[in-house]
Amino acid sequence: SVCMRRGSVLATKFFAALTQSRQRAGVAVFSRTPAAAAQEHFQGFAGLIVTYPRGFAASAFGQLKMAAVELPYPNLPENYSEELKDETGANMSKSEFKKRQKANKVAQEKAEKQAKKAEQAAAQPAKPAGEGAGGLQDDSTEEKDPNLYFENRVKDITAKKAKGINPYPHKFEVTISLPEFVAKYKDLADGQQLTDVKVSLAGRIYSKRASGGKLLFYDLKAEGAKVQVMADARNSDLELAGFQAVHNEAKRGDIVGVMGFPGKSKKGELSIFPIKFELLSPCLHMPPSTHFGLKDQETRYRQRYLDLICNPEVRDIFFTRTKVIQFVRKFLDDRGFLEVETPMMNMIPGGAAARPFVTYHNDLSMQLYMRIAPELFLKTLVIGGIERVYEIGRQFRNEGIDMTHNPEFTTCEFYQAYADYHDLMDMTEKLISEMVLQIKGTYKIQYHANGPENPPVEIDFTPPWRRISMVSGLEEALGIKLPANLESAEARQLLSELVAKHNINCPPPQTTARLLDKLVGEFLEEQCTNPTFICDHPQLMSPLAKWHRTLPGMTERFELFINKREVCNAYTELNDPIRQRELFQDQASAKAEGDDEAMFIDENFCTALEYGLPPTGGWGMGIDRMTMLLTDTANIKEVLLFPAMKPEDNAPAKKADGPAPGGA
Repeated sequence: SVCMRRGSVLATKFFAALTQSRQRAGVAVFSRTPAAAAQEHFQGFAGLIVTYPRGFAASAFGQLKMAAVELPYPNLPENYSEELKDETGANMSKSEFKKRQKANKVAQEKAEKQAKKAEQAAAQPAKPAGEGAGGLQDDSTEEKDPNLYFENRVKDITAKKAKGINPYPHKFEVTISLPEFVAKYKDLADGQQLTDVKVSLAGRIYSKRASGGKLLFYDLKAEGAKVQVMADARNSDLELAGFQAVHNEAKRGDIVGVMGFPGKSKKGELSIFPIKFELLSPCLHMPPSTHFGLKDQETRYRQRYLDLICNPEVRDIFFTRTKVIQFVRKFLDDRGFLEVETPMMNMIPGGAAARPFVTYHNDLSMQLYMRIAPELFLKTLVIGGIERVYEIGRQFRNEGIDMTHNPEFTTCEFYQAYADYHDLMDMTEKLISEMVLQIKGTYKIQYHANGPENPPVEIDFTPPWRRISMVSGLEEALGIKLPANLESAEARQLLSELVAKHNINCPPPQTTARLLDKLVGEFLEEQCTNPTFICDHPQLMSPLAKWHRTLPGMTERFELFINKREVCNAYTELNDPIRQRELFQDQASAKAEGDDEAMFIDENFCTALEYGLPPTGGWGMGIDRMTMLLTDTANIKEVLLFPAMKPEDNAPAKKADGPAPGGA
C-alpha cells in the first residue's frame, strides 16, 4: 500500500506507469481522484474498478492499494466470431472461446471481491501507523511479517551506528539477579514501593503492554524467574518524549537492563519501577508468539537457544541432567573414588562391542578412532594402584540414530578393586534409588513411556530390585532348554530357528552373541518396567567379564534395565591375561565374519594385565537415559543440548568427523 496526496507528482508518475501497460488488467482502490482524471488515466484497462472510500473527505491523504490481478486472456473480445484465432494462429472453437470467457469472468469476480474488501478497510477509522495508545508502541503494533521485522530492526541498528551510538553496550552493572529479586521482595504488600531502594537487574523481554502514553508493562525473564517492569514516565530520568523514544525501541526478545526500585502493583504483581531503562542487545528476529510458542521439534533441536528462550520447561530438563551428574559424582567422591580423564582418540577402539568413528592425525600420519568406552584405560589405572577410579565423559559410536541412541553420549564408568558384581548390584540399588528420592522426592515416578497423549506408567525404584539370570530366564520365557555349550554350532542353529520362529529381525552376521541379544531383548527386557537386573551373561557375550564361579560358560555380569531400556552395565572384571587374549582372538574371528561391532585385539592392555589386576568390579551407567527417566522424556534428543541432526534439505551436506549412536 502507498499513501499519495491527490494530484501529487508521485500519483501522476504512478498513473503514467500503469498507462504504459494498457494490456494489463488490474484492480485499484485509490484516493478520491476526480472521476474524469481516473477515466483519463485508466481508460481501456480491462476489469478496472475505481472506488471512492467513504469518509475520505475528512483527510487530505488517501490510501492506494493495488491488487494486481491479470486476466488469463486479456485480448479476448466480448463476442465470438469465426475469424477469431488462438495464440498459434489456428481458428478458435466456440467452446474454447466460452472456456476462456469464463476464466476471465472468474478472475474479474475475484478482483471485485478484493476491491470490495479494500473499500471496507478504507472506511474503517484510521490509526496512527506504528503507534500504540498515546505514542507508545507495544506488542499489538509489532510488525507481523518476519522478513520486514528483521529488515526494520537491522535498519534501526544501522541508523544508530551512523549516529555514533553503540547499540550493543559493553557493560551494564547488575546488582541483583531475577531469582534473587523474587526471593527478596516477594513478600511485599500489594501496592508497596521501596522508593529509597535502588537495584539493577537485566533480562529478556517476553511481553510488552502499553497503557496510555506514559505507562508500559513488561514481562522480564532470566534464569527461570519472571519480574514485571512497570515503566512509568513519572519515575523516569527522561522527559516524556525521551521516555517514549527509549521504550519504543524495545521489542519482544530484547535483552534490557533496568535500574529502579522494587515494589508491587496494586494488584499484587511483583515489579521493578524503572528510573533508567537501557536496551543492551536487540533481538533482530521476530520471536515466536507467546500464545503459540515454539513446538516444531526440528526447530527446537536445531536452534536450542530459541527452544530455551520459548520453553522454560526445557531449561528444567538440563538442570535435572546436571543434578544426576552431581549426585553420581558426590556418591563416588564420598566413597574415596578419584575422577580422571582418559584419551578421546585411540589407536585401538576398545572397551565395548561397537562400531567406532574413524579420524586421521595429520602430523602422525595415522588413523585414529574416537573412543567407544574408557574401560581399558581405567583398568590400567587400577593396575597402577589407583584402586577406586571413575570418569564421566563422552563416548562415540558410529551406529544407528533412534529415540534412545545418539552418536555421542555421556556415561559414568567406575572401577573398584576388591569388589565383585554382587557388591556393584548393591551399590547400584543404593545410588539410583537415593538419586531418584533426592531429585523427585519419591521412589515412584510417572513416566509417559508411550507418549504424552497416553496414560503414564508408574516406575517404582524402591529397593530391593528383581534379579533375573539370563539363560534360565530365557529358557523359562521360551519354554525350552538351551544347549549347555552355547558356542556350539548346534546352539547357533537353534537360536537362529527361534529368532525366525518369533519373527525377530536379526541382520547378518547372525553370530550366537547377536542372536542371544535379540532374544533377550524380545523376551526378558520387555518384563523390566521397574528396575530389574538381568545377570549372568554367557561368556561369548562378555569378553571382558570374569567367568562365573558356579555357572559354567557364564560370566559374573549384570545389566540394569528400567522401562525396558538398559541403563547400567557391570561385571566382575576378567584379570587373567592369557584368557583375555584368547577372548580377544574370538572377537577378532567374529570381526572377520563381518561383525563390525566386535572388539579389536588390544595387546597393550593384555601386557598391562600381565603386571597384575587385582580382583575388580567395573560399572557403567548412561547419563542420558537416566535423565530421560527423571524428566519424563521419551526422545534422547530432549536431554541433549545439541543432538546429532541430519543436514537440512536446503543446506549443503557437510562431511562429518564422526557420529551415530550408542547412548546407554
